[in-house]
Amino acid sequence: MQRVTIADVARRAGVSTATVSRALSGGRKVSDEVSERVHRVARELGYAVNPIARALRVSRTDTVGMVVPSIRNPFFTALVESVEHALGAEGKELLLCDAQSDPRVEASRLEALVTRNVDGIIVSPCHGTDSAPAVQRTADRLPLVQLDRFVGGTSTDWVGVDDLAAMRAVLDHVHAGGARSAAYLGARLTNSSSELRHTGFHRRAEELGLTVDPQWIQLGEYSVDWGERAVATLLEQGELPDALVCADDLIALGATRACRMHGIPVPERTQITGFDNIEFTRLAEPPLTTVAQPTDRIAAEAVRLLGDAANGTDTPRDAAHVALVPKLVVRSSTRGN
Repeated sequence: MQRVTIADVARRAGVSTATVSRALSGGRKVSDEVSERVHRVARELGYAVNPIARALRVSRTDTVGMVVPSIRNPFFTALVESVEHALGAEGKELLLCDAQSDPRVEASRLEALVTRNVDGIIVSPCHGTDSAPAVQRTADRLPLVQLDRFVGGTSTDWVGVDDLAAMRAVLDHVHAGGARSAAYLGARLTNSSSELRHTGFHRRAEELGLTVDPQWIQLGEYSVDWGERAVATLLEQGELPDALVCADDLIALGATRACRMHGIPVPERTQITGFDNIEFTRLAEPPLTTVAQPTDRIAAEAVRLLGDAANGTDTPRDAAHVALVPKLVVRSSTRGN
């Protein structure tokens, strides 16, 4: 079958191709009667606007690229969903790329999105320093917003959660539940989230007078397997501390599983907390106390900042740094309210 063209619609509707273009694009005014006739004929013929031709005409594609460290992490899956919904409300489409937690892959994905003429890019950098060159190079070419994680030394907007405030809330909670010692099970300090949560843990633990043995700081990766291995390492060293504070929910789920396998009651013997409030946390045994990130608000703010950057002037402005307040979701893996 031949592709239906704008000329076919114009001929059937009895108007010029320019009138069809105006009627379908919602641009310069045409009469209601003509607009209705053009739309009816376009539906009857099955005509669809050529997105490439439209992009060339209006100098935008109504597409936004997004690069995340790993789509396998349920938190980033939820964040992508929120961003897609926020973009959809603005009539825009999302092109998603997975950096595979590799700055080299991330750089390649960013370049690919630029060559596809997206209107802007939302990125959660996978590395705190190695991601910086590609992020800044991309930001120099089109609007870019970092979310959740960020790299320093770049002149881009960022939106995410206040990790320091989150760790403060977590430690205040386990301390109120009777914890006087705590371990930190996290990921290697290669990105802003890992660094800030690690810093926040140490800072608040010191303020509360919690005992933190250096051997209780276990840094690996964001995974269930790592949570299990970290608890096994702690048990080889002796008794578990009163609380296991985990840098994300996957680690916490692994820690909870390890405690159950070793017959260690949670929260009676040790309290466990996570971070991100992914769907599986409420299904854990026991259900996991965690920090809820406001993914919908993060996404909405990122889309707003991207729009501001795209519609702004050439006048330089300071990059926005928006840290949203997290919420502690208390469940049965900790003691107290």
